[in-house]
Amino acid sequence: MGHPEHSLCLAFSTSGRRLGPRICLRRGCHCVYQARRWNQRYCQDPECRKLVRRWQAAKRQQQRRQQPEVRQAHAAAERERRARRRAESSCGGLPKGEQGAVPDEHQDKDPGAWSRSKNFSAPFCDRPGCYDAVRPSCRCQARYCSDGCRHAIRRVRDRERKWLNRHTHAARSPRPQEYSAARSARRARSPTSRAG
Repeated sequence: MGHPEHSLCLAFSTSGRRLGPRICLRRGCHCVYQARRWNQRYCQDPECRKLVRRWQAAKRQQQRRQQPEVRQAHAAAERERRARRRAESSCGGLPKGEQGAVPDEHQDKDPGAWSRSKNFSAPFCDRPGCYDAVRPSCRCQARYCSDGCRHAIRRVRDRERKWLNRHTHAARSPRPQEYSAARSARRARSPTSRAG
């Protein structure tokens, strides 16, 4: 009978082949979904997709901040911002009409981008949705926080690699010869099995 808990009403196909049910790759989302494409890694829940994009933005920002020229530019921009703030605070002796014009711009300050609301000082895991720090490794730089995250990424990459290998011309060309060889072997065995 198979697995009834994974049976879905809609059968999505890619070029005539039905893709099986998959588990969403994002950490914390255990949704089982029917894939529409061979390389689909996440379920199509809007909240899940939003959290994946947020994780990708935080990862890009962390990698960008490791570059020395970006760090120098950021330090220069912070120095200018502090100087501007000191200049604005020193103009406290202005008349009331002029004084109200300066802070009005900054009264409803946005709390900032989401990536700035959390401080990720250490590099975090390469599995989407996982913000845990990578575990220490003496041999090489680790990329994952645990074996569970590493196995989840490896499972997805293996599935995509096998799909690509099966659907290349080099992988498909020997199949007809293999099928004909198997058919001839079955025909060769069938008279002996009937006689015996």
